[in-house]
Formats: sequence, C-alpha cells, structure tokens
Amino acid sequence: MKKYKFLLIALFALTVLLGTTGCEKYIDSINENKSLTGATDYSISSNMILPLIGTYSEFNNTEWENFPLIAVRGDDVNAGGLGDQQDYAETDNFNYNKDYWMYNSLFQNYYTNMFSANSSIEQVELYLEAGANQAIGSQYIGEIKVLKAWWLFNLSRMWGSLPIPTKSSPSELFVAPLSTKDEIMQMISDMMDEAIPVLPAVRPNERTDIPGGVTKYTALAMKALANLELKNYPVVAEATGEIINSGKFILESDYYELFKIKGKLNNENLLEMQYSDLGQGSGDNFAYLFAFFGPQGWTPAVAGSGDGWGFFEPSLKYIKFMLNRGEVTRLETSVLFTDRGIAELKTDPNFANLPAWISNTTRSGDVFNDYARALFASGKHYLPSDQLTPGRTDYGTNKNFTCIRYAEILLMYAEALTQGAPGTAGTADDAVNALRIRAGLSPLTGVTNDQVMDEKFAELAMEWGTRFYDMVRLGRLNELSYEGRSFSADKAFLPYPQNQVDLIPILGN
Repeated sequence: MKKYKFLLIALFALTVLLGTTGCEKYIDSINENKSLTGATDYSISSNMILPLIGTYSEFNNTEWENFPLIAVRGDDVNAGGLGDQQDYAETDNFNYNKDYWMYNSLFQNYYTNMFSANSSIEQVELYLEAGANQAIGSQYIGEIKVLKAWWLFNLSRMWGSLPIPTKSSPSELFVAPLSTKDEIMQMISDMMDEAIPVLPAVRPNERTDIPGGVTKYTALAMKALANLELKNYPVVAEATGEIINSGKFILESDYYELFKIKGKLNNENLLEMQYSDLGQGSGDNFAYLFAFFGPQGWTPAVAGSGDGWGFFEPSLKYIKFMLNRGEVTRLETSVLFTDRGIAELKTDPNFANLPAWISNTTRSGDVFNDYARALFASGKHYLPSDQLTPGRTDYGTNKNFTCIRYAEILLMYAEALTQGAPGTAGTADDAVNALRIRAGLSPLTGVTNDQVMDEKFAELAMEWGTRFYDMVRLGRLNELSYEGRSFSADKAFLPYPQNQVDLIPILGN
C-alpha cells in the first residue's frame, strides 16, 4: 500500500509540474518536449521511467471539455440546455460550428498529448542507446503507444481523416498527408501488435510498479476497438477472446458501485484515468472536474457538498428504452431523476405509472432538486456525498474516470460473433448473459446482433460516445434522429476547427 501511495503521489506531483491548462496547449506553440535531452544523463537507467510517467500524467490530466464533446451526440445523452455553451447544445443537435472553442480545444489537447508521447518514446530510446535494459524500455514504449492510440482513436472517430504525427516535432503537421479513418484504425491495430508482446500479461490493478497502468490486455482492447470501426469482426473476436480466455477480468457484482469509489482500480477495468485526494480532507487534490455533469441544485445527504453545472443528461429515449426492458439496476445507476423529469416522463401515457423505486432521492439520500438546464443527471458521473472524503466538497471529487471496462469487451466479442466471426471464448449468449444476469434480467438464447446492440445501449450509455459511433458504423442513422433531431451520414464527423485549418493547410484542402 505504501508503494502504491508513493507512486500515485509521484505521478500527480509530476502532473502538476508538467501539466498545462487546456487554454495554454496550442499546437502552434507546442514545446517539443526536448528540454530534458541536452541536460539529461541517459546512462542513469533508473530514470528511464520518467518519460513514461510524464505520458501517464498527460493521460490523467485530461481537460474537462474533452469527454463531453466526444460523448454528447448519441441518442443516449443530451446536452443540458439554457447555458452559456450554446454551440455545445447545437453539436448535440448535429449543427456544427467550426469556430466553437471546444472543437479546437479537443483537437489541440489530444494532438499535444500525442506529440508528448512521441517525445517520451524518443527519450526512452535515448536511454536504451545508453545501455538501459532493453526489455524494460520496450515495455515502456509499448505503454506509451497504447496511450497514444487512445488519443488518436478518439480524434479519428470525431474527425475522420487526420495527419498523423510520428515524431515529437509539430512541424510534421505541415507536411504530413491526411490518413483516412480506415487507415488510422489499421495503424492503431498495427501499433497494438507491436505493443502486445512487450506488455505485462496482468490486469492493470495487478501491476505493482505503476498500479492501474496499461497492460497487454489494454492493448488488445484498443486493437479490438480499432478493428470494430473497420468492421473486421474476426480480429475483434480474436482480440476480445484472448482477453476473456485470460481469466483475468471479472464483472463487478455491484453495478451501482462500479462507478463510484469501489470502482477505482476495479477488476473490471482495463483503462481508467486515476484521481485522488490522498485520503485527506484538505491539501492536494488531484481530480477531474465532474461538476460539468452534476445538478445545478441538490440537497446532499452530507451538507455542504457542492453541486454542478447541469450540462449533461440521459435522454428520455434512453430512459424509456430501459423502462420498457424492465431494467432496474442499470437504470438506477445510469440516471438520476428530478421531480420535473419524472413529471415529463408521465406525460407519455405509456409511462404514466412508473415503478415505485423511481425517485429524485438516491439510495445514499442525495436529493436531486429541479434545475433549469436538465430533467435528469448522469449517474455514471455521480459520487454520493457520503462517499466524499470528509472535508472535500467538490462534486464527484476522488472518483476515477473509466475508459474501457470488461463489459465492453464481452459485448464486442458478442457483436463480432453475431456478425459471423468465429469465437474461441464461448458463445455470444454467454457474453451477453453475463451482463444480463448482473443486471437482474433473464438470460437469452440465440442472441442476435440487434439484441447485442440493445445490450450495448443499456450497458454502455453515456460512456465515450459508444452508442453514437455504433449507430454510425452500422448505418442505423434513424436511431440518431430522435427528440426533434435530424441526423444524416454527412454529420458523422465534426468540421475541422477553423483555428487548426488556419495553421495546417492540408485540413483545408
């Protein structure tokens, strides 16, 4: 435990030293991250871990606006309205403004991170040239590649074709050709093939050097995600099957607690951003800004606990879908109700009589009062006030942010099998029913692709835009035309940010 705490504190301390705010990370003024090169003694092989830690710091130090923009366009989630981020709400309605600051911020933040990752690889290579342990250095490079793949994967799903940086110099962007989305996804798959053999075959929470760090199975998950976008289902089945057959990962039995403190470094997690208040009620606090997802007003069970901004809500379509399925566990976990939201549901005659458990009060006693921007709040981004460290009041603080979990692996495997891929880790029924049983639902037999996609909708709502990208990939565009929205294939990608078009000529061609 002492070693874990030391490493966590060291990681967060380095985040403070190296981190910059989103407003400061502009592609046209990126430091090439070479400042250590001239003064660093690369013969001190014990320091080879420092570039790797720097990359993890970039990963954990994500700007708050990145996830909301990535996740907002699906029929599972709506942007909260009546706020000062009108273009965010318009993005949810598929009306895109190339001048919107969030587009530029996400683009430059993730590109900056990729340049930093490239620099970290170059620095590890300098340690190797100076005689450091080849196996350890190869592992570090593999870990950095996985984190770089995460950023590149999300950027390409957002914008499609992109110039790909292979070195640490931003000047590459002025000469690099545009790679198509398919080319990028294949590039990610190939990069993971390079990383998989050199990474430890353990769960992230089994690592003792960097607890929660990426492993072979994180790389396999990234390979599966990239090949899912390519509709290369045999490779998806192979990669996810290897994860399943490892026996390393277990579904957390308590779905409700999976997204709270118990979910930190859980046996279900393959990749997560880590945060900590170090178990202290004051002083250093390394946290994601979960206030974006919180209600504008609540009556918390622990008086004085802070509320949020109200910019992110589960959709009525999702809630009605879950009610029709008889969902309790996943619906209670995913959706926080207000009285106004409950009243709106009841205006539909099909939902005039709601289950008795639906209330604006959570099982922890937090009351979600009516507020202007939204009818509901996301339970997956909620930390009960009684789980806050005494003395801490920021909404959701000390909660980790999960990126990839075993449930998604099972669902990708099932999807691949229902698309005709051969399986080596059981049947699609086995994979889907493991999740249904946890959710308190009856098992299915002869699972179809439609049923798998329904299960993904129920299980992965409000997580990294999964639903939106699934519907686009499968051509089920009508699903995204909901609650007054009109979606068409030409809306699949955001326009390149005008600030970046001005800087990178190829984006304007």
